Amino acid sequence: MIRARRGSVTRVTRLPSGALEAEVVCEGRNSVAICYPDLTGPVAPGDWVILNTNAVQLELGTGGYHFVMWVEGREGLGEVGGPGHIIKARYTPFQVCCLAAEEEDSEYHEALREFKSIRDMPVVACELHSMVAPVVAGIKETAGNEARIAYIMTDGGALPAAFSRLVQDLRDKALIDTVITCGHAFGGDLESINVYSALCVAKECAKADAVVVAMGPGQAGTGTRYGFSGIEQGIAMNATYSLGGIPILAPRISFSDFRGRHLGVSHHTITVLKEVVLADCIVVLPEIPVDKWRFVRSQLNGEGLTGRHVVVTEDGMSAVKRLQRDAIDVTTMGRTVLEDPEFFLAPGAAGVFAGKLVMEMKTCV
Repeated sequence: MIRARRGSVTRVTRLPSGALEAEVVCEGRNSVAICYPDLTGPVAPGDWVILNTNAVQLELGTGGYHFVMWVEGREGLGEVGGPGHIIKARYTPFQVCCLAAEEEDSEYHEALREFKSIRDMPVVACELHSMVAPVVAGIKETAGNEARIAYIMTDGGALPAAFSRLVQDLRDKALIDTVITCGHAFGGDLESINVYSALCVAKECAKADAVVVAMGPGQAGTGTRYGFSGIEQGIAMNATYSLGGIPILAPRISFSDFRGRHLGVSHHTITVLKEVVLADCIVVLPEIPVDKWRFVRSQLNGEGLTGRHVVVTEDGMSAVKRLQRDAIDVTTMGRTVLEDPEFFLAPGAAGVFAGKLVMEMKTCV
């Protein structure tokens, strides 16, 4: 059920992504609400709004905001505008109309209709949104700023691309060249139906040299073997292999997470590699203190994964330094790079490895 409540807007700030952050008074308390003006129209101080208060009521972390559902007095003003006939968030009260790159009205339709292969393009799949930053930093730092990177944002987390402040920061610093929103995620430079076609869009339409696939901010987890949204990481690896790309998995590694199931290599990564990925992929471990590296390697060995997948080690520090140099602040579960270095070094190393492949391909052309 949607817990809808009425609130009044007292202050509005426009975020770099185009979303609005509104201070509201709701149920006698001062709160923060996110407004997507492309969906509801803008809000201004003095407006009365209808808010979805579920997240705040449940005391969620990443998504712990109210969300503006409607601005009172705007009834009858909204119209469907622009091209496109693909509906995302289908058959819900919040369905939105998009122009998918694949559909008939798109300028890319004919090229995608005949498209067959992404031709050895490196694709790095991540479990969490925060991993995107070190991956793209690693690619750019290794392959050079001219390397074109597409970020495919899946619908495992936030659906609107505008919710991600991190992606806007990465775009501002030219670490991401194109954002493709797939599935029910929306608001990217290009829209796509699913992760398979999104990879085709990245290659054919965005002219990407490398791709990173990850959900938007926020994810669902239950502590069970299969009940976590990050299981889609394996699906992205399967799609990459099927389309002729090079599947590279960024493992979730931490020695700072207090939960035992995420110590070293997370049980999420183990599950994806053991039970979801159907073909060989490249698993990139970071250069970390030898005792920690051996512990991670023993976890993979114990699950029989080192014989099934290609496991390599790269130095991810250049990616972390690039983020620091570009003043991009990224955290995981509230922990910074200094507090949880292995978490960020792992996707950074995957980005470095992908960057080396980009360089090799450019040399061969």
